[in-house]
Amino acid sequence: METNLKAWQRGIKDGIPISLSYFAVSFTFGIIAKQAGLTPFQSVLMSVTNFTSAGQFAGLTLISASAAFLEMAVTQLIINSRYILMSFTLSQKINRKTSLFHRMVMAFGISDEIFGVSMAVNGPLNPYYTYGLMSIALPGWALGTFFGVVSGDILPSRMISALSIALYGMLLAVIIPPAKGNKILSVLIVVSMMASLLFTRLPILHMISSGVKIILLTILIAGIAAALFPVKEKSSHEG
Repeated sequence: METNLKAWQRGIKDGIPISLSYFAVSFTFGIIAKQAGLTPFQSVLMSVTNFTSAGQFAGLTLISASAAFLEMAVTQLIINSRYILMSFTLSQKINRKTSLFHRMVMAFGISDEIFGVSMAVNGPLNPYYTYGLMSIALPGWALGTFFGVVSGDILPSRMISALSIALYGMLLAVIIPPAKGNKILSVLIVVSMMASLLFTRLPILHMISSGVKIILLTILIAGIAAALFPVKEKSSHEG
């Protein structure tokens, strides 16, 4: 039987590709954080405690717009709510006797990539395997953020401007693959973009703060989509 130490070491090994990709993405986040006026310490602290690209990007947007704390909190809750579902799913792979402490630590470290790799493990999941993934992925995310912020004072302005759009490319990489072959999801993405544009351009809607816009659009579009196009679960007889 594999020991906790061996599981942790295996997690570190499997998490190296995740760490490298996180470094590249968080480097861009650091650049944007610098442009938003955050210090290196504030930026790294945000990465270490939040550990989610979409949530951090939305947070920077709200910080730049001087949004209220309540708006930030509710926005983060909505944007990161998918991790609640991931936690529910991941809890089915661990021993039922796993302590609350281990469950909470695992929940903190869940990201899309860590969740995917953890779910791919054959058989029951040892929490220390997920800890190994976290041990290499989180430092990669934090270091990338730090070097991104620091590079804002070193690299030429043109290069900084070019690198700052990389995060948008990452977000596109997140939504495009699942949209392929899924007409409903593709339409929802276009509707979301158009609704966001209307909230930005129309005089009345433009007065609404960024945080409230994100909250309203997320709840309305996701709620309507869930009601009109519910995801059908496969029965146990289906392959």
